[in-house]
Amino acid sequence: MSRRVLVGGATGQVGRALLERAPLDVEAIGVGSSELDLTDPGAIDAAFARWRPDQVINAAAYTAVDRAESQPELAFAVNRDGPARLGRAAAAAGIPVLHVSTDYVFGGDCDRPYREDDPTAPNSVYGASKLAGERALLAASPDSLVLRTSWVFGIHGQNFVKTMLRLGVERDELGIVADQWGCPTSAVSIAEALWRLGEALASPSPPGAGVYHFAGAPACTWYDFAETIFQRAQALAVLARVPRLRRLSTEEYPTPAQRPAWSVLDCSKLEREAAIAPSDWREDLESMLAALAVRR
Repeated sequence: MSRRVLVGGATGQVGRALLERAPLDVEAIGVGSSELDLTDPGAIDAAFARWRPDQVINAAAYTAVDRAESQPELAFAVNRDGPARLGRAAAAAGIPVLHVSTDYVFGGDCDRPYREDDPTAPNSVYGASKLAGERALLAASPDSLVLRTSWVFGIHGQNFVKTMLRLGVERDELGIVADQWGCPTSAVSIAEALWRLGEALASPSPPGAGVYHFAGAPACTWYDFAETIFQRAQALAVLARVPRLRRLSTEEYPTPAQRPAWSVLDCSKLEREAAIAPSDWREDLESMLAALAVRR
């Protein structure tokens, strides 16, 4: 028997990957902000009434990290109030929500990978709004599940990999932050993890509700990530030449929003409870770049 899954944020990186990777036994209904406006309670109710889903995967979010510092009301309207409304609608329908969140809920002062139950301390409006959304969703729909991930990249939308490829053509030298650590994560791998979680939730022995971490491995800095991007892009002939890279400190590259210096995620809970292991972001990057090479 097939599941009908409503996929919010279907025009974004993860949303598009979700639709492309939907299992054969799933009827995936992708909706963007024009069809499922998270700031509009009526739109959410209408979507549930129209499609009557068995599950919801919410990949919709306000993700402009720096812009959120000057647009906190909009960031919280989408990232906090939207998941709260989804949670209430899902609870009324008796179905779970699988919700995508972020490593930026953490402050960055840990000396090991962050576990799900570690204290949160977001240091940006974006991180604070996403944390508020996690809490609002689970308060409204305790059977739901939050999947925190990090440093998302993929063939669709805007992301660090595509920015590096663009700048690599335009410039001879790039300065890259080398003192912020995290886990690059492929949108495709996130999508596959979400579909596996959705299947597990529909099984007789579902994983427990609440918060899980899923991210790529191994951990690295933005500089390490950029270096690997250019090495592989040149090897696959995506770029004819690569720029020189220069290491920068966070202080040398100020941004409106403060990023955590360390946001490496411990993904052992997800592997233990749902048999979903971290993906190797280097292999995922290779696949992405190979796909780009074919397009050119």
